Amino acid sequence: MNAAAPIRSYETIPSLQVAFLGLGVMGYPMAGHLARAGHSVTVYNRSTAKAQAWVAEYGGRAAATPALAAAGADIVFACVGNDDDLRAVVLGEQGAFKGMKAGAIFVDHTTASAEVARELHAAALALGLHFVDAPVSGGQAGAVNGALTVMCGGDAAPFERIQPVTLAMAKAVTRVGESGAGQLAKMVNQICIAGLVQGLAEAIAFGEKAGLDMKQVLDVIGKGAAQSWQMDNRGKTMVDKQFNFGFAVDWMRKDLGLVLDEARRNGARLPVTALVDQFYADVQVQGGQRWDTSSLITRLV
Repeated sequence: MNAAAPIRSYETIPSLQVAFLGLGVMGYPMAGHLARAGHSVTVYNRSTAKAQAWVAEYGGRAAATPALAAAGADIVFACVGNDDDLRAVVLGEQGAFKGMKAGAIFVDHTTASAEVARELHAAALALGLHFVDAPVSGGQAGAVNGALTVMCGGDAAPFERIQPVTLAMAKAVTRVGESGAGQLAKMVNQICIAGLVQGLAEAIAFGEKAGLDMKQVLDVIGKGAAQSWQMDNRGKTMVDKQFNFGFAVDWMRKDLGLVLDEARRNGARLPVTALVDQFYADVQVQGGQRWDTSSLITRLV
């Protein structure tokens, strides 16, 4: 007899009217989890074909502009490319803020700057709206499996309203501070990943030069203090030189650019992060713009 599936918290909350702006490799499945949780979802995407494909798969409806998608929504989610993309879907006559009802909440899952988060938080409050910066970690697999980790910055009351809804697509949704804190936490996450991937790449390259069976070695050391998500999920594919999946080098360089800009503002010293950013630039020159971030090893072999 199969054990009963665990009850996730979203299964006990009422259905809401929500919007989702941006149906890329992350946003498409994230919006799908909201629909599967029983919410009425309206989507917007710059490519209307992608929006229509989403509706065909999940139901709901597609809107022609962010403002129309946001009209009447209790919560508006977004996952777009960068600061400029975010401003484009939020501000202006066709932006989401123009269509949102008083008291509605905008939840931004884009990895963007803390500066734009604070800017849009202030703009939202001036309009009687709320804004929560909520970047995610877990990559495309986490989005597809509804297992993302979400780091939130913003006011406590709107966070408490969006947390149970966001759990439809995440395993953890945590407020880490005031506006911009979610983006800063994501920067911490990317700093950690950059160093880990470079260390793993160097270790595998060293082991191969030494004539070791690196898949066996990874199995052994993965049971000890060297264990990490990167080792568990990317170590053996690095040995096989497989990089046609996962989080793209172009995206990582965008994220590390945000990190290094913030470090220049706050005075943090990030020598390893700056070096790894340049290593990723080398991978881009090799033609690896869309390779997974584990492709750092290609510089060493």
